[in-house]
Amino acid sequence: MSRRSRGFTLVELLVALVILSTIAILSWRAIDGMSRTQSITQSRADSLLRLQSALGQWNADLDALIDTREVNPIDFNGRVLRLTRRDPMETGLDSRGIRVVAWALLSSPDGLRWSRWQSGPLRQRDELARAWQRASEWASGRVNPPPAGGDALTSPTADSTIALVRAESWQLYYHRGEAWTNPQSAADRTPPGEDNVVPNANLPNGVRLQLTLGGDLPLQGTLLRDWVRPTLEAAP
Repeated sequence: MSRRSRGFTLVELLVALVILSTIAILSWRAIDGMSRTQSITQSRADSLLRLQSALGQWNADLDALIDTREVNPIDFNGRVLRLTRRDPMETGLDSRGIRVVAWALLSSPDGLRWSRWQSGPLRQRDELARAWQRASEWASGRVNPPPAGGDALTSPTADSTIALVRAESWQLYYHRGEAWTNPQSAADRTPPGEDNVVPNANLPNGVRLQLTLGGDLPLQGTLLRDWVRPTLEAAP
């Protein structure tokens, strides 16, 4: 007696489809979760990289400080830091090009960002005076604000500005003598041209950066960064 072949019933097919659909949904959720985690991790890594790059540029600017004796080599008024530095595009002992650099906390479409401005290469006194003034105008918002996301803008005068990292506030301190002092105090502001017998006499021994980081960084709170003048000699 031959057996009749038996197929799946409609109920069994429906149960199988429900099981397969559940497995597919769970698999998609797992893949979506992994993708979101990878995206968040990459975003935080990019934020840390931007912060490291910004601090690296900060140190490079301070390491290249030069006293032209025309303006204060480093000046902080509570809003903007302006300084004169050697032109990084020129090397060698005979290089004379300088640039004016400014750092400030400026508004951008996605909030406050610690930003950097740089003039083109300067070789004349009048060029230096104009660049020093443009740096102040940039920090006061009288020129186009820096773009968000680390994109640079270049003006016809070869000035450039870049928005670096989100921050809420910042403050600087100079180290002179035996203590950290507020650079805005009268005792710590030396008019240009004085003490011009000693090279770089107007430079502080150190600069302390106090930067309160913004919300898009994996690091939170206040960051302290101390810079020591490379040419500073140890006390006997």
